[in-house]
Amino acid sequence: MMVIASRFVIVFLLFLLVFLAGGIFLQIFLSKRESRWPGLVLPLLTFLQSLLLVLNIVDTGSVSQNVLTVLVTLLAGNIPTLVLLAIYWAVREKRRVRDQIDKMKIDEL
Repeated sequence: MMVIASRFVIVFLLFLLVFLAGGIFLQIFLSKRESRWPGLVLPLLTFLQSLLLVLNIVDTGSVSQNVLTVLVTLLAGNIPTLVLLAIYWAVREKRRVRDQIDKMKIDEL
């Protein structure tokens, strides 16, 4: 029984790793597009998902406890959003620098 459970965990972790790597490569691909909007799709989806997490909080406990729970949920839920936005900004900055270098080369001619 333990062998089956450990294999399941290994397969699940491999699947999760492939899924995360695919998401990162997709974000890089979308961020390299000419238009800036495709690169913002995945961060928007993860932000909306984090809002859904907040909406699923059950109304129990005191108000201050609920506020703290909402804040922690928003912070933890937006970690993927921040990672995807960091990738987006890094790729777009690299593109901006390359475009400026291309403009300088054209001006030199």
